[in-house]
Amino acid sequence: MKRTLLSLLVVFAASQAGAVVTDKMIHDDANTADDVLTWGMGTQGQRFSPLTGINEGNIKRLTPVWAMSFGGEKQRGQESQPLIHNGKMFVTASYSRIFALDSRTGKKLWKYEHRLPEGIMPCCDVVNRGAALYDNLVIFGTLDAQLVALNQDTGKVVWREKIDDYQAGYSYTAAPLVVDGMVITGNSGGEFGVVGRVDARDAKTGKLLWTRPTVEGHMGYKDGKENGLTGTLNATWPGETWKTGGASTWLGGSYDPKTGLAYIGTSNPGPWNSHVRKGDNLYSASTLALDIKTGKIVWHYQSTPNDGWDYDGVNELITFDMDGKRVGAKADRNGFFYVMDAANGKLVNAFPFVQKVTWATGIDLKTGRPNFVADNRPGDPTAQDADGKKGKSVFAAPGFLGGKNQMPMAYSPKTGLFYVPTNEWGMEIWNEPITYKKGAAFLGAGFTIKPLFEDYIGSLRAIDPKTGKVAWEVKNEAPLWGGVLVAGDLVFWGTPEGFLKAADAKSGKVVWEFQTGSGVVAPPVTWTQDGEQYLSVVSGWGGAVPLWGGEVAKKVNFLEQGGSVWTFKIMK
Repeated sequence: MKRTLLSLLVVFAASQAGAVVTDKMIHDDANTADDVLTWGMGTQGQRFSPLTGINEGNIKRLTPVWAMSFGGEKQRGQESQPLIHNGKMFVTASYSRIFALDSRTGKKLWKYEHRLPEGIMPCCDVVNRGAALYDNLVIFGTLDAQLVALNQDTGKVVWREKIDDYQAGYSYTAAPLVVDGMVITGNSGGEFGVVGRVDARDAKTGKLLWTRPTVEGHMGYKDGKENGLTGTLNATWPGETWKTGGASTWLGGSYDPKTGLAYIGTSNPGPWNSHVRKGDNLYSASTLALDIKTGKIVWHYQSTPNDGWDYDGVNELITFDMDGKRVGAKADRNGFFYVMDAANGKLVNAFPFVQKVTWATGIDLKTGRPNFVADNRPGDPTAQDADGKKGKSVFAAPGFLGGKNQMPMAYSPKTGLFYVPTNEWGMEIWNEPITYKKGAAFLGAGFTIKPLFEDYIGSLRAIDPKTGKVAWEVKNEAPLWGGVLVAGDLVFWGTPEGFLKAADAKSGKVVWEFQTGSGVVAPPVTWTQDGEQYLSVVSGWGGAVPLWGGEVAKKVNFLEQGGSVWTFKIMK
């Protein structure tokens, strides 16, 4: 009897140990098929799965096996990427909610609904893009700028830490990044004059380990002690403009074990009116490579110096091998696709990936700087030829919502192509006088978004990072706002019209589609379970387009909101 009981305890302990998410499991996530542990399906962010159980030969039998509604009246944009581990799916939803579901059936196991205070200030809808897993914790951020760690089995709060003051405009919408026992986060709030930052905490306890501001002149800290200024005070920011410099880190980051570096993008400088902050305004509109042990910036690449169009630079950097070198690729909101050395940031290639770019004629590959078109920068409202209330208006492309925005692209090592959800739009934009006030919008600009073509705005494009050539594209009437997955020889993506689609990765031939009932503005994932391949996506129209989209928003105002998770497999 004692031996039997002991045996049961050993088996129970072993099963519990197997359920714990370890550093090695996160490190191997891109190469394991039976779970999805990270945003990006691997810390490198490639969003590629080698699984071929769903293929062009059987995809017509790809069928929903369950769907789960987030319920209630709290719909709005649903941009979350699900995580799958130990028979559970963890998926975040609008208004800082997170659900644990049985990944086989969709049965709700528990729900945590964060109590949000009055006065939160998310710029671009009440979205959340996903969680992170570590040990027996599921960790996600909230719209009032907190980070919450929950027990995976019960949903009970294990620890909770404040990122910053939501009343000053700070919020949090990204999926955290876990590396070597640390949970690495950024912040949102670039439209409110906040200061961007990257923080690293002990993933088990929430204890702050280091913090690195992303605007020059602000002090970094490690273990509670000063750890060096970011940049050099006033080197690229005049006067006291660095104190409200923006450069928020609202999309989260990636990590490459081969370089040992974490990569995170930064947003627009504050305010949008570039004439009040003459200079490059480091480290806004940039990609930063950080030493994960110290939080120090190892290298940076600034894609839009002195950004005057709200082009940001937050778009994800995906690392991969090209011509025997480890490189990173980024499709920037400013309309240019960049390839850079992942170890030192040296620019390898840069080319436009949208049809129309007006703010620059190209990127100088030697200096890495854009060749600006001076006449296409919005004018200074205090200039002699202005009336003091409004500067010269210009038409700029892309529009500030970008050639690509929050929706992550994917890379296939099988084809060597990137699959990029792109949008073709421009904007009329002008500058206005602005002064900073805590908690108030800090723009100093007006704008109207306009489509460039009659027949389409969105386009999924297969792009060769070596040549810049588009191998194929699938156009879409409405803007694309959801991410991409490559699984074997198929590419999956969603549309605001509600369709989840699949195309041949080499030819672009659309081979399957399914109507989810609301717009898809989230990235799909795939995994195996009980020997079968599953595919999931979150559906729920919203995000920045209906809030900020001008004439484009009017074109899609017929779309219905929603909030659900759809899961598919091949039916025999």
